[in-house]
Amino acid sequence: MRRILFFLLIISTQFSDAQIIRKYSNEFLNIGAGARGLGMGGAVVSNQDDVYSPMWNPAGLMKIDRDWQVAAMHAEYFESIAKYDYLSYAKPLDYGNGVFAISLVRLGVDNILNTTQLIDSEGNIDYDKISSFSTSDYAALFSYAFHPNGNQKLDVGATAKIVYRNVGKFASGYGFGFDVGAIYHSDTDWNYGFMLRDATTTVNFWTINQKELSAVVNGEEFNPAPTDKMEITMPKLNVGISKTFEFNRDLKLLPEAGVNIDFAKTAALVSTDFASITPYAGGELIFQDMIFVRLGFNRFQTISDIEDLKRKVSFQPSAGIGIKYKGLTLDYAITNSGIGGSNFYSNFFSLKLDMQGFRN
Repeated sequence: MRRILFFLLIISTQFSDAQIIRKYSNEFLNIGAGARGLGMGGAVVSNQDDVYSPMWNPAGLMKIDRDWQVAAMHAEYFESIAKYDYLSYAKPLDYGNGVFAISLVRLGVDNILNTTQLIDSEGNIDYDKISSFSTSDYAALFSYAFHPNGNQKLDVGATAKIVYRNVGKFASGYGFGFDVGAIYHSDTDWNYGFMLRDATTTVNFWTINQKELSAVVNGEEFNPAPTDKMEITMPKLNVGISKTFEFNRDLKLLPEAGVNIDFAKTAALVSTDFASITPYAGGELIFQDMIFVRLGFNRFQTISDIEDLKRKVSFQPSAGIGIKYKGLTLDYAITNSGIGGSNFYSNFFSLKLDMQGFRN
């Protein structure tokens, strides 16, 4: 196993040196899944403990100790322009040999106007040549979690990702990569979690249909095919700490705080050429393990105001609620883009079925 990981690391390093590295590649896999985690602003790196764990920290799958779980989520962005779906199944393996999960993710945008043929070769505009196309991103995730050397305080997990991306008739790409994560449960009930996304970098190979993409006007070619057909996604590190506080028999509070680290220069609050650091925080109020109220803050960044050009700090707020009956949990979350008081809100609905809850 170590030899395989070493080989993958060497290969990905060679790709990184020779090909193009994108700051924002395969971003649909960074959205997360499950209205619980989204309502808490992603503050679940150290406490997600169910079938949604592959998107936050695959080590959390170890809390599924009996039977199986299945979950589904649907969300729509920007007044239903983009649609996001998640489906996952998780089951413990026999004889305590860990937990396996398989997940499917899709983000799609339909009815995008294709204006590449709007102007003919002589420079004339023909609106009848405007058509439409769709773009979709798909991913299949295969996750496995276990206790290394039987250590019950340490959960470790890994996810293998296969990605397919399609941009109408213009381009399509295939990719692969790995995520790794761990959660440590201390004697004082604090949980420490980390998730390294795209641990060996994620590589996307693109095929471009130059005939559909390009347009020639007055002898000049527009929309030439990119010279780089390989796309590299650099690693991202999420680190969090959490603890459950019990006020009484019925009421509990589970907060988490942490940082997201991108190994690239971005608009984050702390940004260098090597890495950019963004804090996050969120919490969940639990009543009788049946009703849940959530709040979170994430994606802190500095932006320039268009009018006075002053630098301002923006963030993405989120909130959500959930209700649980035996093994069935229904969750809802709402988030705002957080940029300049935007009125764009995204709604998330997710459903989880835990067979253990029905057998107890």
